[in-house]
Amino acid sequence: MEAQSFIICSLNDSYYGIDASAVQEIFFLPEVTPVAEVPQDIVGLLNLRGEILPVMDLHLRLGQQAQDYHLLDSIIILKWQEIHIGIIVNQVHEVQTISTSEIKTNLSYGRDIPSGLNLQRNGSAANFIVGVTQVGEHLVMLLNHVSLIAYSQVVKEETITDDLNKFNIISANRVFCPNATPEERAVFRERAENLRHRAESEDVTGQIPLAVIGLNGEFFGLDLDAVREFTDIGKITPVPCCPDHIVGNINLRGEIVTLVDIRGLLNLPITGAITASKAMVVRLNDLVAGVTVDHVFDVMYLNPLQMMPLPAAVHSVNDEYLRGTAPYGERMMSILDLPKILTKGGLTVDEEV
Repeated sequence: MEAQSFIICSLNDSYYGIDASAVQEIFFLPEVTPVAEVPQDIVGLLNLRGEILPVMDLHLRLGQQAQDYHLLDSIIILKWQEIHIGIIVNQVHEVQTISTSEIKTNLSYGRDIPSGLNLQRNGSAANFIVGVTQVGEHLVMLLNHVSLIAYSQVVKEETITDDLNKFNIISANRVFCPNATPEERAVFRERAENLRHRAESEDVTGQIPLAVIGLNGEFFGLDLDAVREFTDIGKITPVPCCPDHIVGNINLRGEIVTLVDIRGLLNLPITGAITASKAMVVRLNDLVAGVTVDHVFDVMYLNPLQMMPLPAAVHSVNDEYLRGTAPYGERMMSILDLPKILTKGGLTVDEEV
């Protein structure tokens, strides 16, 4: 039985699969440089280790309206023949190997086109969907990466003027992520600089991969190897008779994950109601938990020599949960000891109350 591997990603709460063999690399969204006289869906250019690549907004490519960009968005670099292009998605989830027998490809939507009639659906995402499959609780639309890169939309004569006016409006107002805060814009810019200077063969041996998160306006780094994924917080089911730091359970694609609030362990003020909209799902051996976060800022490699002991001024009864501090941009971040937080922080649901 034949099977194919797909990178599963999401966009506007819809799930898509991209042929894994066409994916060159994936990274968090950096700042891209808008340019004039490009197709509407190309939102700018990116310097990736000296190679200038176009960046496509998948929302626009699929005929949807443009959306604001966020720090958790990612770029997937695709290759077809000698062409490299980046596409922006909201989140990259996992790699799934899918049997061809599980893919439905003959999608007519009850509107079969008569034989011999060559009809193109102008602006339709149907040009880019080659099949649909079920992955867990989600229907996943499988994208044709060749069409995404190479398809040249043919428009009817009467629509040219409207499309041209629309294109001119978008081109005239192109600013990368205009609604970003100064802090977010600085992160986007730093990511772009890192991608521009980072050598493809860069040796990261001995360096510590970190996810950089925000809690109560402070920066924290934690071992990226322990982070399974980042996710939006949807419906929370309360867990009876649990301490306050147990926020509740969330349903993550059919898996029940306990959501915890670690601010108390870090001597950060707890305001009561959880206002965080994001969670990082962490795994330590067989223990899986969701940790509420205010922001996810970055993924980076830290040279261990840059890590410094905790300043005496921040020592507290709970500093055992911190490994040290390190510079992040123009500020300092505290490095969390996530295994100790999860195993000794009293965050398990069955703790005595």
